[in-house]
Amino acid sequence: MDHRYDFVFLFDVTDGNPNGDPDAGNLPRVDPETGHGLVTDVCLKRKIRNFVANVKDETPPFEIYVKERAVLNNQHSRAYEALKLDASKAKRTEVDQCRDWMCQNFYDVRAFGAVMSTKVNCGQVRGPVQMAFSRSIDPIVSLEHSITRCAVATEKEAEKQDGDNRTMGRKFTVPYGLYRCHGFINPFFARQTGFGEDDLQLFWKSLQNMFELDRSASRGQMTPQALVVFQHDDTLGNAPAHQLQKRVSVVLRDATTPARSSDDYDVQIDEANLPAGISIHRMF
Repeated sequence: MDHRYDFVFLFDVTDGNPNGDPDAGNLPRVDPETGHGLVTDVCLKRKIRNFVANVKDETPPFEIYVKERAVLNNQHSRAYEALKLDASKAKRTEVDQCRDWMCQNFYDVRAFGAVMSTKVNCGQVRGPVQMAFSRSIDPIVSLEHSITRCAVATEKEAEKQDGDNRTMGRKFTVPYGLYRCHGFINPFFARQTGFGEDDLQLFWKSLQNMFELDRSASRGQMTPQALVVFQHDDTLGNAPAHQLQKRVSVVLRDATTPARSSDDYDVQIDEANLPAGISIHRMF
């Protein structure tokens, strides 16, 4: 990969919880000082991993390292077995070989990096693709809904209710929120992990389609709205990332009415007087 990339990714949620906080009763994550909604980077990476696993059938070089119920040391052992090395006697050169094997076979190691220096040591990898927390454009409102279930889990509960068999629960949603994510792709790390152009195109495709394969009643309707990519001619970069990302502005059209759709926002890209060596691509 010969180019550095910085990007702005916009996505929204309607009547759903985009990323619940388990330490707060699964309430939508929020910045307590401003009221803006938050979505963690690992939340989006999970959806990207799931998308790649589905479209590539979990086959090398597109296996997924961090997946549900995975035992990471077992993944590391596969590298030693494939290379016919002894994990208990591995020195730096053997660990490096296993690290390279992991990069070659697992898409998410190649893209996001991984700490694999556990009991079965495959080293550490700094991934070229990094994303910051996503933040909503405006403060969000978290709604709490009471829900009922016409069934109980045990006979004991049924006896207590004389056969009524109803239980109560809570569900949290955001009526609407448009979230903004900043991301960065480092060509130097890409060369180290083997992250190539095909991997990059799959990443862009994942951002566009990952919500389609991740539908859930609790998450409501989540939709990608825009992906603006700044491509640098120079591998070192032609301008600071933050200056480029500031060129994407998202403004509420009517500040007197709460937003309930992406149509309530105006997305503008300032393409005037771009730094030399920078090109802009609006992927969708």
